[in-house]
Amino acid sequence: MNPFFDWLPELQRLGFHPGSAWWLLLLPLALLTVLSRWRRRATLVHASTEDLAAIGQSWVARVRWLPPSLRIAGIILLIICIARPIKANERSQVFVEGIAIQSVIDRSGSMRALDFELAGGRVDRLTAVKKVLTDFIEGDDDLMGRPDDLVGLITFAGFADTVSPLTLDHPYVIDALDKVQIATEQSEDGTAIGDAIALAVERLRELDERGDAAGRRIKSRVIVLLTDGENNAGDLDPLIAAEIASAFDVRIYAIGVGSNGVAPVPARDAFGRQIMGRQRVSIDEKTLRTVAEATGGKYFRATNTDSLRRIYTEIDELEKTTTEQRRYRSYRDLAVQPLSLGRLQLPPLLLIALLLLATEQLLIHTRFRTLP
Repeated sequence: MNPFFDWLPELQRLGFHPGSAWWLLLLPLALLTVLSRWRRRATLVHASTEDLAAIGQSWVARVRWLPPSLRIAGIILLIICIARPIKANERSQVFVEGIAIQSVIDRSGSMRALDFELAGGRVDRLTAVKKVLTDFIEGDDDLMGRPDDLVGLITFAGFADTVSPLTLDHPYVIDALDKVQIATEQSEDGTAIGDAIALAVERLRELDERGDAAGRRIKSRVIVLLTDGENNAGDLDPLIAAEIASAFDVRIYAIGVGSNGVAPVPARDAFGRQIMGRQRVSIDEKTLRTVAEATGGKYFRATNTDSLRRIYTEIDELEKTTTEQRRYRSYRDLAVQPLSLGRLQLPPLLLIALLLLATEQLLIHTRFRTLP
C-alpha cells in the first residue's frame, strides 16, 4: 500500500488556531515582496555578452535560484508558525453501568419432566432452560443479549454449587451451562432453594471486594432463580435468604417452571425398560412470590418454552444496561512540537523555518555572494 494513504487520517486532523489563522493573509504579500527584490538584481554594463556566453555557466550560476527559494520557503513557514497550526487528537472513553446477573438453576430430578418443546420435539425442563438462558446471554431475534453485564451460574439440587463465577467471559459461562446435568444420585437430589439464594448473594457481594480494573460500575445486582419444586433440602429457609438478599440490595426474579397438573417423566420398569410415567407438578409459588417481592423483584410462571422466553424477554426489558460515551480532544501546536504523518516523523515547523533561513544566509555570504 502507498505510504501516502497512512498520512490521510493525520492530515484530516490538521488545522489552525481560530485566533491566529488570519496571519495566513500575509502569505501573498510576503511572496510578492521577496520575488520583487529577487528580480531587481545588480547589473554590469558591458559592450557584448558573446565572450561571457562562451565561458559557460558554473554550478553556482545554474542553481542561482536556490537562496531565494530557501528564503521564500523560510518566510512562508514563519508565517504559518505565527498562524499556529494545530493537530487535534480525539479519543473517546466508554463508561458502562452494567448489571451483575446471577443465574440460579434447579437441576433436581424433577427437571427430567418432558413438558417443554424445542424444534417441534419434547425435551426435559433443564434442556429448555439451557437453550433460553443461552439466548438471553448471547442474544437472538427477540433477546438483546447481555454483552456488557457480568453473568454467573449457580446450580442446585440437594446442595448449591458455583458452576461459573460472575464474568464478562460469556462463552465460558455458556460452556459451563451446557455441561450441567440433572441430579441422578439419590444422595444429591433435593431442592435447596434457600441455600442457593444465599450462595448467589455471597457471590454478588464479593464484587465489592473484587473491584473492576476497567472502571466498570455495577448498576444493580440481580438473581434469576429458576426452580420447579419446593424447598426440601439445605440449611436455610428461602424467606430468610430473601431477607439477606434484600439487606445487600440484591433483587430476585423467581421463575416457577412446569406445566399445570401432571407432567410426563421418563422412568424404568422392573425389567429395566424405559417407560413414561406421570409426575404431579408441585411448585411452591407462594414462597417464590414472597421471595421475589421481598427484594423488589417479580415472580413468573413458565408452563412451556414460549412462556419461558417471554419471561426472559421481560427481565431483559426490566434490567437495562446504561452505556455512556465521553469524547476528549487535545491539541498539539505543530510550530513547536513534532508532527507524525504515518511512519514519517517531522521536526517542529519553526525549527524547519529557522534552518531554511540560516542556510540561505550562509549561502549568500559564501559561494552565492554577489556584488551590491
